[in-house]
Amino acid sequence: MREQLNSKNRKKRKWLWITLSILGVLLIGISAYVYSIYSSVEQAASQMYEQPTREVSEKRIEKVEYTEKDPISILIMGVDERTGDIGRSDTMIVITVNPTTQSMKMVSIPRDTRTEMVGKGTQDKINHAYAFGGTDMAVATVENFLDIPIDHYIKVNMESFQEIVDAVGGVTVTNPFSFTEAGYTFQEGEITLNGAQALAYSRMRYKDPRGDFGRQDRQKQIILGIIQKGASFSSINKFDDVLTILGGNVKTDLSFDQMVDIQANYKEARHSLEQLQIKGSGEKINGIYYYTVPEDEQVKLSTTLREHLELK
Repeated sequence: MREQLNSKNRKKRKWLWITLSILGVLLIGISAYVYSIYSSVEQAASQMYEQPTREVSEKRIEKVEYTEKDPISILIMGVDERTGDIGRSDTMIVITVNPTTQSMKMVSIPRDTRTEMVGKGTQDKINHAYAFGGTDMAVATVENFLDIPIDHYIKVNMESFQEIVDAVGGVTVTNPFSFTEAGYTFQEGEITLNGAQALAYSRMRYKDPRGDFGRQDRQKQIILGIIQKGASFSSINKFDDVLTILGGNVKTDLSFDQMVDIQANYKEARHSLEQLQIKGSGEKINGIYYYTVPEDEQVKLSTTLREHLELK
């Protein structure tokens, strides 16, 4: 009887040891996988990072503290850069994030918006600021136009849209009307696009009755499609492909540590996103088309954003 009990105990210990061994191997494998992702992300962030030319915006009294959950603002620029040309920031989107109210506000600035070029002293289209003075002038000009600090920027080479879309296996969007662009025909309704098609789809402007606003919506559709596909990656190889593309086509003054802090302290704000529209009208000045925003509309928009950033 005692021998039978000892035999049963030995079998239990044996299976316990086997189970623990399997769990240990799984944990080691998971840890290695997580580390490889972390390492890849850190390497990509290092490639994207640009040393900021200023410590803090002139429109701020104190530097933002991420651990204190201070509201922040980020300028996203879609830059159409070509060989031998610095390019223009064809897409300019400002996002303000308030982790206390767990909310975000997003405003797309029409590329033809007429405003002062800070550092040049002339009035011109806002997307020309990048061509005149690079990232610094673009950031300063947007700050002056909206009267808010821009704490960070993310600059995306629009050509990378094509590579990223192909890397995630294409994206699905809902097209509001049929049109032809760059040799591609886009039917009305839900369509799936490869990289080259997505780039053409996001760039079309003149055939859209909403002009720049319609193009901005299509660009947002592509970005959302990439995010949705990215959330369902089935292999680390695909993940690495996307990180490699991002590392070579995205530039930002956000360091890896700052990205980690923002992810930890600001992520819940993504659940409440309000899109603001800049109201104005088109007009020609000396034969050149501009989008003119009335002063009272600028003040109204600025007030909304400043309140969201908790600025006095």
